[in-house]
Amino acid sequence: MVGFLKFFRVISIIVLTVVVLMGCQNGNSDDVIKIGITQIVEHPALDRNREGFIKGLESRGFIDGENIKIDVKNAQGDTASAQLIADTFVSNKVDLIMAIATPTAQAAKNATMDHDIPVVFSAVTDPLAAGLVNTMETPGENVTGTSDMTPISKQFELIKSLFPNKTKVGIIFNTGESNSQIQVDLAKSLADEKGLTIIEKGITSSNEIQDALISLLPDVDVLYVPTDNTVASAMPVVIEKATELNIPVIGSEKAHVESGALITEGIDYFELGFQTGLMAADILEGKDPKSISVETLENTSLVINLDTAQELNITIPDSFKERGELIESGE
Repeated sequence: MVGFLKFFRVISIIVLTVVVLMGCQNGNSDDVIKIGITQIVEHPALDRNREGFIKGLESRGFIDGENIKIDVKNAQGDTASAQLIADTFVSNKVDLIMAIATPTAQAAKNATMDHDIPVVFSAVTDPLAAGLVNTMETPGENVTGTSDMTPISKQFELIKSLFPNKTKVGIIFNTGESNSQIQVDLAKSLADEKGLTIIEKGITSSNEIQDALISLLPDVDVLYVPTDNTVASAMPVVIEKATELNIPVIGSEKAHVESGALITEGIDYFELGFQTGLMAADILEGKDPKSISVETLENTSLVINLDTAQELNITIPDSFKERGELIESGE
């Protein structure tokens, strides 16, 4: 009987050892690459950017749920939340962080300062001014990505072409978003040569947008919306208030026009995200982020909302329609 008990104990130990080893092996199916995506706020352009990033990874064989696991977090416009998300990704030992927009990119860089987790950013207007990279050509640390600097000069040319007698351009933006301040400064520097006058209105949260518009719109001929995350998340309010006064809204990217702005010439955020996904794939395959230059999208697209043009009784030249993407009801 004693011999049997000894035999049973040995068998039990062997079985337990096998179970533990199998558990360890399953843990090691943490061969799955972990990617954390942190997004500053939810709005169409940034959502499209995230979707493009995932598609870019897929095009290189990195498939969520198969050989990679993607964890998406949204800071809901709060920079403290953005920092907490980045810190959590570091604690969870993700293999790569993808940061969408300037505040989340800055948070990710701060969180990875003493770690070797690579960060790729997208939808960042000026990575240099944001302190993310040493130079655009040689980032220098664990951070690289893509810039969404908008072609303001081309957008002002649209204003001049469509409204030659309108000179007062209003801009509403969040003063806490460095990306927006950069665009406003650039707009002001371009205004003189375009024969335009900039009237700016700063806000600090989306709660202030309606009152800011009520104050700003009576003094302007045209409203220009930069790639400001706070304003983008409240585009329905912007369009409603501008339309009440018959004031055209010039967007800085496609999602603005899809939300009711009249026109833009800008970049495609899905394509920008896709390009960022390819950069991330390079890093996952062993390329050092220090050696990957910050990239931009060369091509811009003209996008026109014909419903808005009709509502505001604005004639769009045929030459614009021929080369632009047209948005109409039912499409």
